[in-house]
Parts: sequence; structure tokens; C-alpha cells
Amino acid sequence: MSRVLVTEEIADSGLQELRNAGHEVDVQLGLTPEELLKAVVGANALIIRSATNVDAATLEAAKDMVVVGRAGIGLDNVDVAKATELGVMVVNAPVSNILSAAEQTMALLLAQARNIPQAHSALKNGKWERSKWEGVELHGKTLGVIGLGKIGALVSQRAMAFGMRIVAFDPYISEQRARHMGIELVDLDTLLAQSDFITIHLPKNKETTNLLNAESLKKTKKGVRIINVARGGIVNEADLAAAIKSGHVQGAALDVFEKEPTTESPLFELPSVVVVPHLGASTAEAQDKAGVTIAEQVQLALAGDFVPFAVNVAAGEVSNVVRPFMGLAEALGRFIGGLLDGKPADLEVLYQGELAGSGTKILTLCALKGLLVATGHEGVSFVNAPQLAGEHNLTYGEIAVVDSPEYVNLITVRSGEHAVSGTLMTIGTRLETRIVAVDGHSVEIPLGTSMLVVHNDDRPGMIGLVGVALGAAGISIVSMAVGPDPKTKTALMVLSTDVATPEEVVDTLRHTDGIQDIHLITLR
Repeated sequence: MSRVLVTEEIADSGLQELRNAGHEVDVQLGLTPEELLKAVVGANALIIRSATNVDAATLEAAKDMVVVGRAGIGLDNVDVAKATELGVMVVNAPVSNILSAAEQTMALLLAQARNIPQAHSALKNGKWERSKWEGVELHGKTLGVIGLGKIGALVSQRAMAFGMRIVAFDPYISEQRARHMGIELVDLDTLLAQSDFITIHLPKNKETTNLLNAESLKKTKKGVRIINVARGGIVNEADLAAAIKSGHVQGAALDVFEKEPTTESPLFELPSVVVVPHLGASTAEAQDKAGVTIAEQVQLALAGDFVPFAVNVAAGEVSNVVRPFMGLAEALGRFIGGLLDGKPADLEVLYQGELAGSGTKILTLCALKGLLVATGHEGVSFVNAPQLAGEHNLTYGEIAVVDSPEYVNLITVRSGEHAVSGTLMTIGTRLETRIVAVDGHSVEIPLGTSMLVVHNDDRPGMIGLVGVALGAAGISIVSMAVGPDPKTKTALMVLSTDVATPEEVVDTLRHTDGIQDIHLITLR
């Protein structure tokens, strides 16, 4: 059972999923930084939202931490670099609140265009001020979208329904994709100069912090209105307030602020500014989805499985074609690690068949993880495997070849002087893993938790010799494959046993006449 520390409000449905899975859910809300340092001791997982600051000191105090889960999108309150260094997975729920954030953007866009909050407040205070709060139509106006990711795309679709022209700046989006969406892709300066409304949908990082400041605001079209439902600090609040006071910027609507929570900002005193306290994800639907999603991600991480929304795992998206091969790839890494007898070497993974064009970075990462585990490295995870490889001056890479003459899909892992190949085979209605080649010898054998690889002279009696030695030690052979090589007059035996073969038995066989080499492979 793992202890999951929860420091902010999460939907009950998500917490119940964790409890149902047998985890201890420890809810401690409103912790001070000092209290958090004590609370994380002994915790295996930490679930937060935006108010909990998970800094380097917190991560170092959490010696047993496996995963930090952010029930939302932004991760500027988590030291991801430190987490990666420590092998702690960081996951989020990137699609849980995209609809809510997009709708919140449209709500603020309309509120800013029609002065709805100001007119509402005036009327409730006994003032009928129709002419004072005259607004503008969205139809025919240009909306500049900075960041054309999932939320930016949803906002663009909804703005088009109002008859708006959409221009967007996003260096990671191709012109073809933008054109397909009916959006004109432009550089940032062009967007600033042409837009009547600007909406921001970017993560907060070194490149985006203070993106809209005094200098960039001077480049905007006079009378522009600015919406920010992304992250506080992307817009410089003091510079924006000054631009509004000067009359260059007509108004703004903000859901997020540089410091949160806050009740003070130079923008609060300006009548043309609409502000709300970070409500972009504050819908019942978004909270429920975020809670369930983060619970699922945390469960996968605690189980040692691959997590789709892990932000510090260098794997990219995992397709349905690739996913079934993850266990095989890690097993092949462990298998070749056993052949290396604890001495890791550079790794190369060859993909043949349909897999070759399906995005195999995660499979290479699985193989690397397996190799490092099998060669004596502790605490290896999808997160820190590349870093550990770098520390030991190990290189790793992959090669893709679409043609596969014998198999629909084949994975070959090479390291040092060894190579092992495997595939998935359909047996009835099941997919089963198979080792099909070891060090140039053709074999076919199911993977077992404990295996032996024996290189021997190709002469009568060698199989019996190995079988007798194992039988004398009370070890049963579950399955076996033999791959002879007539050219060298040698053969290779691969055996799967019911229990691990003791080292003394392996050592006795190693010094037996006719046996050239023997390796114990552990795949659990």
C-alpha cells in the first residue's frame, strides 16, 4: 500500500479511485511550506493543484516520492528539473480543463467587449448607465491567439462562430495545420499590430514570462483588448495598467495573476478591466475530470507502468500500435543486461515491420530502463533512465527498418557483443512474447521470469548434461529452445525455469567440458 498525500481540494471521485486501489489517501489541506516539508516524509505520491509549491527542498525531503501529480495543466509551481534529477515522475491532467478554460476565455472576451461586469455592478448600485457602458461587437474583429494548442484551437473555433477573423502566433504549429483550421499563422509582431482582441494560451516558462510588457504593448493596435486565462506573469500587470491608463490599450480581462492568491493589483482600480480569481478550471465537470485523470496517472506511476501524461519522461505520445510492445522492449533490455553480466554497454534498438513508423521512443526508453535495472542500477525509472545512462557515459539510440522478412514486427536490442530479438505472437486470442534470436542463433521461446542462456559445443549429450544438473538441484525446465550453428559447430540453449538457478549451479555448469559460456537471466 502506498501513501498518497493530497494538499489541495481534489474531486472525491478521484480520491475514491485511489482508495479503491488500496492506497492510503492522506488529505492535508492548507499546509505551510514548513508543514509540507514534514508531511511529504514517507509519502509515495503527492497530489496538488496550483497553490502548493513543490520546490527542490520539498522534493529532497520526500525520499520515498515516486510521483507528483498536478490536477490541472500548469506546472510552474513544481521544480520539474529537480524532480527529474531525483527520478520523481511529474504528471498532470492536460486535457481535463481545456473545455472549461476555452469557455472561460469566451466568457471574458464577451464580458470585456460588452462591459457586462461594470454595467451589472452599476445597476445593482442603483445606476442606470446605458450610454456609459457601450460596448463593441465581436463580428468582423480580429482575434489574435498567442499559442494555438488545444485551448487556443477551441477558442479559435468558438470565436469563428461569432464571425471573428483569427490570426495566431505559435512557432510549433505548421502553416498547413493552421490553414486547415481556417487560421492565418503570423509572427508575433504582426499579431500585435493587427489584433482588436488578444488572447493568451501559453505555458509559463523563461521564454513566455513577461511576454506582454511595456515594449511589446507599444506594438499593439490602438484600442486593443487583452484576455489572459493562461498563467499569471505572462502579462506584466504594471505595464498593462500603464498602457490602459495611457489610452493605448482599451481594456483587459484576466483570470490569472503573477502572485496568487492576491487581492492587490494595479489593474484592480481601472474601470475597463475585468478580473476573476483564477476560475478557468472551476467547473464541476473540469474538477471531476482532473481528479479522476490525476488519480489514474498516479496509480500507473506507483505501479511502475508508463504514464501517458508524464511531463518529464522523454518518450512523446504512445500509439496503440506501440503500447503492447512496451513490456517486451523492457524485457529485452533486461535480457541483454543478463548477457552482459552486470557490465552495461552502449545500447542500440532496431525496429522492423509496422513498428518502424509508429513512434518508438518509448520502446527505446523501456529497453534502456531494462538494461540499467539488469546491470545493477537501483531506482531506475522512465524519468531518470536517460540521466543515469549519461552519468555512465552510455549512449543509446534506435534504427527503424520498415521491411521485416519473417515477422510482422521485430525488436532487436544490441549492446556490447550481444544481441537479442523478440516479437509478439498471437496464440489463440492472446498476445504472447517470444524470444526469437540470441547472439545470431535462431530460437523461439516464451519469456519466463528466470532463464538460462547456454553457449556450448554442438555435440550429443549437451542438452542432457544441462538437464541433469538442473534436475539434481530440484529445478524444473518450463520451456526450452535450441539454436545450432553448423558453421561454427556450436549451439545455443535458452531455457526457462520454474525458479531462479542458484549461482553455484551456474558456476558448476560454466566449468563443465563442452560449455563455452552461460548466463543467468532474471526478468521479474
